[in-house]
Amino acid sequence: MNNQPFHASIITLYPEMFPGPLGSSLAGRALDKGLWQLETIALREFGTGKHRQVDDTPAGGGAGMVLKPDVLAAAIDHVSESEDRRPRLLMSPRGRVLDQAYVRELACGPGALIVCGRFEGVDERVIEARDLQEVSIGDYVLSGGEPAAIVLLDAIIRLIPGVMGNAQSGEHESHESGLLEHPHYTRPQLFEGREIPPVLTSGNHGKVKDWQRLEAERITGARRADLFPGDNKKDD
Repeated sequence: MNNQPFHASIITLYPEMFPGPLGSSLAGRALDKGLWQLETIALREFGTGKHRQVDDTPAGGGAGMVLKPDVLAAAIDHVSESEDRRPRLLMSPRGRVLDQAYVRELACGPGALIVCGRFEGVDERVIEARDLQEVSIGDYVLSGGEPAAIVLLDAIIRLIPGVMGNAQSGEHESHESGLLEHPHYTRPQLFEGREIPPVLTSGNHGKVKDWQRLEAERITGARRADLFPGDNKKDD
């Protein structure tokens, strides 16, 4: 585990979007305590010409604009030196789909440099030249990478030691065990004719754990059978 605070550097055309939700609740308190660090780098400051241009028309024609490689490379080089061990991530709908295993991997590291894409995309040459790892938060398209970066960081920050009051609270959530999470209940005992399952108030911890596991398998089979490996997929 890395002993230094998780250090996130965000390259964006809209630095005012940060910390945004990350300045509130768990992430915000952790930021105030120094459990993680955030810096934003305004891409426009590295633009070229009188108007600090950051994009240009796509080679080969087509709609929209493309972020220029020289501009983005200059921003990356400004914030990330050769000895910087942090991964360089590009929020992109064509990237690796974010999952809990990758979130945990990132949370155990020194931080991340995150590039927020805009327009039609980023010149492929800077992706190659600066070893940008493309990451997606799902199979849909946003207007820019900033919301995706916030989602990514929120998932990471909550796993940093000291952020959650009870470290065990993250151990039984959806995707941590490869399954979706079991149902939860709390008082009152009776709500609109619906009772808490009796096993949960039985005091038998072994039966409770068995029930939770079976319910997690049932829900995963019904909603996300693709999470079961190979021949172990559950029938609906």
